[in-house]
Amino acid sequence: MGAVLGALTVGQLACCCGSAACSLCCSACPSCKNSTSTRIMYALMLLLTTVVSCIMLSPGLEDKLKNLPFCNETCANAVGYLAVYRLIFALTLFFLMFSVLMIGVKSSGDARAGIQNGFWGIKYLILIGAMVGAFFIPEQNTFGTVWMYFGMIGGFLFILIQLILIIDFAHSWTERWLENYEETQSKGWYCALIFFTLLHYVLAIAATVLLFVYYTSDPAGCGVQKFFISFNLICCIILSIISVLPKVQDALPKSGLLQSSVVTMYVMYLTWSSLNNSQDCRPSFLQKSHTFDAQSIVTLVIWFVCVLYSSIRTASNSQVSKLTMSEKILVQDGDSGDFGKGDAESGKAWDNEDSEVVYSWSFFHFMFALASLYVMMTLTNWYDPMTSIHDQNAASNKASMWVKIISSWLCILLYLWSLIAPIILRDRDFS
Repeated sequence: MGAVLGALTVGQLACCCGSAACSLCCSACPSCKNSTSTRIMYALMLLLTTVVSCIMLSPGLEDKLKNLPFCNETCANAVGYLAVYRLIFALTLFFLMFSVLMIGVKSSGDARAGIQNGFWGIKYLILIGAMVGAFFIPEQNTFGTVWMYFGMIGGFLFILIQLILIIDFAHSWTERWLENYEETQSKGWYCALIFFTLLHYVLAIAATVLLFVYYTSDPAGCGVQKFFISFNLICCIILSIISVLPKVQDALPKSGLLQSSVVTMYVMYLTWSSLNNSQDCRPSFLQKSHTFDAQSIVTLVIWFVCVLYSSIRTASNSQVSKLTMSEKILVQDGDSGDFGKGDAESGKAWDNEDSEVVYSWSFFHFMFALASLYVMMTLTNWYDPMTSIHDQNAASNKASMWVKIISSWLCILLYLWSLIAPIILRDRDFS
């Protein structure tokens, strides 16, 4: 029995510390490539940290810790908003370290490729050690406040990356269904495009009405809130009109209202998220203390989908990919390397980057560092980290309101640029 346990232990250690862990995570996907399996492993690392952070925010956890005989008031530092800040601080530094380490990697033949694609057990040990060490940072207001502003900046940048991924998803969605319609001549695909376009616009209109009803209740006030909702709605209408103009259609034949409807929904979501962080004109049912509300749940769902999408999605060499810079984030089509390496039928990942990398390893880790900061701000409701989760009078963070509303305006400008750039830059080849 001891020999069996010893063999299992050695086998598990080798699996965790080597590149075999990538193959295990994709054992159910016979066609998995090394570049994809590695990204999934890092996404799993980010997801597990998010789950632990959610546990730290459990309202009853602090009370249960205080009831333990060996626990005193210092146990409160292990839970709450500040605990989430400490965990994400370690995770962000981990991804930033890898971002710097992977600068200039051109192929899996680089000596640093083994660090990127393997040694998972050691990576987790380093990350856990960093998280434990983060709890020994002196309990001062300076750490939490300073790191909160880093979180706002990082969350702001990740919102823009989310928009890039959402635009890429919308265009890929439309292109795929239009190709299916052209190949099969089945009107079902065309009807499906029309249905989802109308559905998105109906949901966006319903959201706009609800925002006016619940966030502009004071007839004499709420001027800022009314401006945010009205201005963003007008901008979304203008974007929808521009997307179907003949010149835009000539430059981007597959651009249309489906993409605009998806962007409209995302902009209205950012508007709602911004109004939730305003100090005035908030609905009465949002004034009470809460750890997770509807906004947090929706935000986490969008965040998780974008992270998963960036881990498994393959970018095309289309105009949209170049305009939205999604080719820097997603794995490129036409992967280089010998596809015959590895046993695809047994579920093992093979090396498809031995000639050149199919995505920027350094930028990928930087994006995950921003994703970590974004989820940190989401879990803490963008509040000051020194705010207690039990505080009934927790004030919203006004700075976060402006971060989100400015993000929505930049999202509008970025999507507008993706529509008009081929018309303005006629001498540039986007194909």
